[in-house]
Amino acid sequence: MSDPDLSSPLIQRQPEVVISINDDGGEEDYSPADGQQNQDHHQPRVPRGFQFDHLNNPFSFLSEAEPPVLCPPATTVDPFRNDTPGVSGLYEAIKIVICLPIALLRLVIFGASLAVGYVATKLALAGWKDKHNPMPRWRCRIMWVTRICTRCILFSFGYHWIRRKGKPARREIAPIVVSNHVSFIEPIFFFYELSPTIVASESHDSLPFVGTIIRAMQVIYVNRFSQESRKNAVHEIKRKASCDRFPRLLLFPEGTTTNGKVLISFQLGAFIPGYPIQPVVVRYPHVHFDQSWGNISLLMLMFRMFTQFHNFMEVEYLPVIYPSDTQKQNAVRLSQKTSHAIATSLNVVQTSHSYGDLMLLNRASELKLENPSNYMVEMAKVASLFHISSLEAVRYLDTFSSMNPDSSGRVTLHDFLRVLRLKPCTLSKGIYGFIDVEKAGSITFRQFLFASAHVSAQPLFQQTCELAFSHCDADGDGFISIQELGDALKHTIPNSNKEEIHGMYILLDDDKDERISKDDFLSCLRRNPLLIAVFSPILAPT
Repeated sequence: MSDPDLSSPLIQRQPEVVISINDDGGEEDYSPADGQQNQDHHQPRVPRGFQFDHLNNPFSFLSEAEPPVLCPPATTVDPFRNDTPGVSGLYEAIKIVICLPIALLRLVIFGASLAVGYVATKLALAGWKDKHNPMPRWRCRIMWVTRICTRCILFSFGYHWIRRKGKPARREIAPIVVSNHVSFIEPIFFFYELSPTIVASESHDSLPFVGTIIRAMQVIYVNRFSQESRKNAVHEIKRKASCDRFPRLLLFPEGTTTNGKVLISFQLGAFIPGYPIQPVVVRYPHVHFDQSWGNISLLMLMFRMFTQFHNFMEVEYLPVIYPSDTQKQNAVRLSQKTSHAIATSLNVVQTSHSYGDLMLLNRASELKLENPSNYMVEMAKVASLFHISSLEAVRYLDTFSSMNPDSSGRVTLHDFLRVLRLKPCTLSKGIYGFIDVEKAGSITFRQFLFASAHVSAQPLFQQTCELAFSHCDADGDGFISIQELGDALKHTIPNSNKEEIHGMYILLDDDKDERISKDDFLSCLRRNPLLIAVFSPILAPT
């Protein structure tokens, strides 16, 4: 297989999702947005200072330039949707009835295999305390019992035979293997096939049976929300990949399961060490039953697997990717080369979705919002543009959901102002218009997130927030009284009554102790960065 050409995408897409790869080894960045990447050079520059235009950009005082907040078009792709979350059609219903006795037998095989594998693993781990070094050979031989049990488990799920294409490279040639991630079946298969060391979430350690088995695989735990944990995981990946006495490493760089119809953004942990990598492609051909672990519960997915005549699975080992000297120093380039190879083999497009989108999807479902998929934003792109975390995006979603979005996920001016405790006026309409770039009279979560993240990412945002607090705290006692807040608001929201001022006071009182400290003020503005425009006139030089 020839080396993939990185200069051309698999399928031509809009400019905002094309990632350019520079030959000089520099970091890749997403183009700004929606074909506007070349327009910034022609926009007039605004002098630094607290000057703004309520009608056009009420936030221009935060930076030298006035970059437009243009939200790239939302994609209609849902990489986490299972096409058959329930039983539909007469054929499937009849097949389930016929397979019920078989399912009971399969359940017995599954339970017996799991029990035997668990006992064998406990025996292999008994008395082993030096987890920093490779597992002794005699313990590894005991783990062969567990590996055979995992093949029996695959058999019980209906994977009677598994089609393979290509061969796994020797460990000394490719110490790291990466694969697309569609179902919980792939880790079981790779444990049987390769017995690798895996990288897994810390939460997996507490899972019954599973936690014990992955400890025997000398798992590398990582907390995806902790920078220190991710850094330690990369160090362990590099250490274990460099020593042939450890098993090869297996990573699923997408970080979560998808439906296999697209390839979402890759995490960089597998690529930072700069070692040769063997990509592996897993497919699940099907007609009536989608085996992907998406918007379907684990128990339902297992039940559907047990009640199929046979489940198809194909595994293709792609040629090893040897990083160039430049790519060894640039994990992004190596990641792009690998993802391109996998996407080409799968014949699917690459998107900028990430685990953060799954968090947004799940949160939207918890909030009982209609059409939860409307709230995915391709978080990898958003994080690249604005350097916000998935947890911050979820907090923005909580704020947006309180604005009562309709079935299409759009919010009107009235509900937007209600949540931010603003009254209709020139400034508040200017803030809303800043978000409503389509001038549709309503805004989406994607637009709200882009605007909020754009404002909070401006160079002077933090400094301006602190300065605003100092100006509002007229008597310098470290707290803003309701009288001081009213005096500050009269410059931007004229004719505010006591009830409206009190509403804003409650919003800014983050810890609800009936007084606004500096921490309260800054915390509220971090969660609602669009409100900084309310305090801009009091900072303007006189």
